[in-house]
Formats: sequence, structure tokens, C-alpha cells
Amino acid sequence: MPPERTPVTLYELPAGSLAPSAPQTVAPIDTLLRLATPEASGLLDGARIVVMPRPHQPQTYRGARWADALPRLIRDRLLDAFHDDGRIPRLIHDDGALSADVALHSDLRTFRSEYRDDVPEAIVRLDVRLIEVRSQRLLASHRFVQRQRASSEAIDDVVGAFGLAMDRLSRELVDWTATALDKR
Repeated sequence: MPPERTPVTLYELPAGSLAPSAPQTVAPIDTLLRLATPEASGLLDGARIVVMPRPHQPQTYRGARWADALPRLIRDRLLDAFHDDGRIPRLIHDDGALSADVALHSDLRTFRSEYRDDVPEAIVRLDVRLIEVRSQRLLASHRFVQRQRASSEAIDDVVGAFGLAMDRLSRELVDWTATALDKR
């Protein structure tokens, strides 16, 4: 008889709609931006939801997974944020064959919950670089970090905290990108 399997619940990365932060009268930025899927390694390169109940001891939540590989979930969330914002309407991702003017590359450094005062806190850290495609010149780079305390230890609340942290990070990243492209 085969061993019993633990049932697995799949989670999407929750997202709120991000209303444009710039007035709608601002002219769109005329740059074709390619959004690359974030680079990740180890536990961040898969679909497991990472928790660190004690310092320097990463674990994963049993019976819970992201619905897709985490780097793709983040890329898709960022695409949605750029579309919701509207300042950079000419946007593609790295699965397309079109040539872009500028590429946004990123490294997913942290995407886990850590316990603070016996309550999990979602932490997201993404290092990004804007690169002019033709010259391969670095236009700008920045580290984005967001934290969001979960309302309880329940996995649903932890996933909700990841969504709120990612919403704030997405807004910051879109604003930063639009400002950097507007200056070029």
C-alpha cells in the first residue's frame, strides 16, 4: 500500500488593485520596458512557503504551497502593478520575443515569514536594476524591503500579510521605475 500523502493547499499571492499614484493627466512614458522574472535560489526558487520560526533555521509550511513558482508569482504581480498604474503602458515580460528599450532585472533576496514576539511577520526584499538594453548600461538600482505583521499564525493570515507587503513593494517599485525612466 502506498504511503498516505499530506493534502496540499495552493495559495495565490493576494493583491489589491493599485490605483495610479500619478495624476491621469501625466503623459505616458514612451519606453518599452521588459520585466524579467526575478532571479531566486534555494527555497525561493520554488513554490514552498518559507517560514523562519527561529533565526537562521528556514523551514516551509507543511501542506501549503504557492500556486506557481514564487519568482513567476512576483513577476506577474509586478506586471499587474505596472498595468494598474498606467504610466508605463509599453510593457512586456521575458517570455516574449520583442526587443525592449530598458529591462528591469531583479534578485529575490527574501520572501519569508519570521516570528517577532510570537507572531509571524512577512518580509519581502527585492534588489532591482534598470538596464538600457542596447548599451547594457546600468541606469539605476535599488533595494526594496517591506514587512507586514500577520494577524495570527494561521497560514491564511500569513499569506494575507505577504499580499499586503507585496502591494506596498509593488507601488514603491512602480513609482521608482517611472521616476528613473522619466529622467532618462
